Amino acid sequence: MIRTRFAPSPTGHLHIGSARTALFNWLFARHHRGVFILRIEDTDQARSTEESTRAILESMKWMGLDWDEGPYFQSRRTAIYREHVDKLLGEGKAYRCYCDPDHLEELRKQALARGDKPKYPGTCRDLTDVHPDRPFAIRFKAPREGRTDVHDLIKGHVVFDNAELDDLVICRRDGTPTYNFVVVVDDVTMGITHIIRGDDHLNNTPRQILLYQAFNYPLPAFAHMSLTLGTDRARLSKRHGATSVMAYREMGYLPEALNNFIVRLGWSCGDQEIFSTAELIDKFSLEHVGKSAGVFNVDKLNWLNAHYIKQESDERMAQMLVPFLQKKGYAPDGSLDLVKVVRGLKERSKTLEEMAEKASFYFKDTLTYNPDAAAKFLTAPMADVFAEMIHHVESTGATDENELEAVFKRMQVERGLSLKQLAQGHRVALTGETASPGIYEVMAALGKEKVVRRLREAMAFIKSAGT
Repeated sequence: MIRTRFAPSPTGHLHIGSARTALFNWLFARHHRGVFILRIEDTDQARSTEESTRAILESMKWMGLDWDEGPYFQSRRTAIYREHVDKLLGEGKAYRCYCDPDHLEELRKQALARGDKPKYPGTCRDLTDVHPDRPFAIRFKAPREGRTDVHDLIKGHVVFDNAELDDLVICRRDGTPTYNFVVVVDDVTMGITHIIRGDDHLNNTPRQILLYQAFNYPLPAFAHMSLTLGTDRARLSKRHGATSVMAYREMGYLPEALNNFIVRLGWSCGDQEIFSTAELIDKFSLEHVGKSAGVFNVDKLNWLNAHYIKQESDERMAQMLVPFLQKKGYAPDGSLDLVKVVRGLKERSKTLEEMAEKASFYFKDTLTYNPDAAAKFLTAPMADVFAEMIHHVESTGATDENELEAVFKRMQVERGLSLKQLAQGHRVALTGETASPGIYEVMAALGKEKVVRRLREAMAFIKSAGT
């Protein structure tokens, strides 16, 4: 049974790079009909917050990354870690280190100044006396000779010289275990078979392998993915724009689009660009994860999001649009057919935020006409045209798109006007601008009352302007 895990630290919102790690682990587990585990690595009590934990869980739920076990919290597993620390101490594979931290820090600075790699000098490595009255950390007694081989499913065969490794602190002076130690204990006790993570963890891997070997535990398979970079090839950060999943949700990206985008940052399947969730689960494999870094290109994300918006049903898009309208201060109250609003904007919008902006004219109580548009299209002859349209709409109550098209064609013939003059005149009167969805779609979405009121307001504007 394949068992993967995602283990974020709750020190902030879910980063796009971490979301990709979660997605790869989820897809690998789902592809192999295995188990996907969520573990919250909250041993850093000073920086871990409940708010960050909630944000991470909410982001994963929004992305559709459901977990089969967890969330487990490292802060609640102290007894398990203590048991493993005692085991290594009892077998002579770990030792108490009484060295003063300030002294060790000074030694570290001196080594760096010399250009040497800072390492613990092994002062307490062979001590046998126990000093219960003195504070101590606990270090793992790492081998000083030989090498540690990492057989990575993405990077290939990577070799580390044990002489370059250090006697890792596995338990601090205050009794709290350290990251590299608890990760091994967690992954073993949770039965993790495949550890898929960013290659910034690759240097931790030999230390963790040595701990596996010290416990006589079987090794999991390791797969280290390249990091996500900005367009300048630097590690993705806030200076490149939004970096959290929640930020993209708030900007109006669809989860399907974001998932499709981030899975392609380092994974490919031929020339295919667009994948349904079912296709991703079916096709995903580590063999097709590349070694080079993926570049976060927001233009590509916008293209994908526009595609998913077009493919989504009008009804679902209307529901999803509501909070973005509310954020702009508009409160859809049922007087407007939101499904028809969406239908006219889907082909023109890259995000829900952009769609809400383009839909603003539907909800305004009073329009402000674009001056150039008003001068060109809100002219005296149009007042009679608007009056005729008002009579038609009031008498028939119809704002059906097909019927409106027939009325426009009749007026075009009877009045000798071009369709552009008719359409643009009505468009400016009803939206304030010369660019909008099709005029029949606009009128159908606005409905009888708003169409009549706005045409009358346009007539009043024409009269007051004396055009």
